[in-house]
Amino acid sequence: MTGLEKKWILYDVGNSAFTMLMSTIIPIYFKNIASTAGIGAADSTAYWGYAASVSTIIIVVLGPTLGALGDMQGYKRKLFGIFVLIGVLGCLALALPMGWTAFLLVFILAKCGYNGSLIFNDAMLPDITTEERADQVSAYGYAWGYIGSCIPFVLSLVLILTASATGLGSSLATKIAFGITAVWWICFSIPIFRNYVQVFFVDRTDRPVSSALHLLVDTIRNARQYRIPFTFLLAFFFYIDGVYTIIDMATSYGKDVGISDNNLLLALLLTQVVAFPCAILFGRLAKKHKTPVMILICIGGYLGITFFAIQLDQAWEFWFLAVCVAVFQGGIQALSRS
Repeated sequence: MTGLEKKWILYDVGNSAFTMLMSTIIPIYFKNIASTAGIGAADSTAYWGYAASVSTIIIVVLGPTLGALGDMQGYKRKLFGIFVLIGVLGCLALALPMGWTAFLLVFILAKCGYNGSLIFNDAMLPDITTEERADQVSAYGYAWGYIGSCIPFVLSLVLILTASATGLGSSLATKIAFGITAVWWICFSIPIFRNYVQVFFVDRTDRPVSSALHLLVDTIRNARQYRIPFTFLLAFFFYIDGVYTIIDMATSYGKDVGISDNNLLLALLLTQVVAFPCAILFGRLAKKHKTPVMILICIGGYLGITFFAIQLDQAWEFWFLAVCVAVFQGGIQALSRS
């Protein structure tokens, strides 16, 4: 890896800590807040799903325009920094005392910052590596992101699991975990923010937003000339949302069917460890096999996971699903990005 590739990969190490927090500790903390307020388990899971959906819809609406704006000279790095800051501050704000409704609103803000930062970070890939190396670099990003996110997560987990013995209390321990994650995220954002130089760009104008909208309209009009990318993006919209639905809802779903908090957290920690070599493996397989074929294999794996989850009601089944998700998650994310 070149120095710039390593710095780009480090952002995956940073933001993956928030992904891990978002799929494990945050939903458990929210469901506990909601339960204290008298909200039933099924309803709190539904509200959590609505919040995740709202954050996705916001990015769906704003994403194309933001992407077009990021293509203009000098804007990608600035917009990346703004959305990282929104996400990090949102993550910190989750530790503030608030009711379950306010907590969901802050979570939506933090998740929009996270998703928005990925628009620009993913778009940096052609600027920091070659087309031939894109699959491998992308795979290494997710792989190191998985294993790197284990460090702040384990620290947080130790704090939460020993909260009674240390006298912190689970609520305060969880809030400290939010702070640990935010600091980790911002620290690993700095190398690429400081060193990234935009290579491919559209010349900036005096009216950047208006120009970005015109670029977007032109892209849509010319989509028929680029049938394969357009069809892929349409498919990507659906299957990647399926992947992230599983990431967002796994903990809430597992908690509702009776899996203990400790089993949920430890099983999802195992997911990160197993996903590390699997992401690298898919990056290497992409050298020998066509990338769309590898993605289809991952989609097939996720379909099997979804059907198996319908009847899930025992801890060992959740552990089994965690390993299955780990095998395919890195591959489908990394190869789709590159």
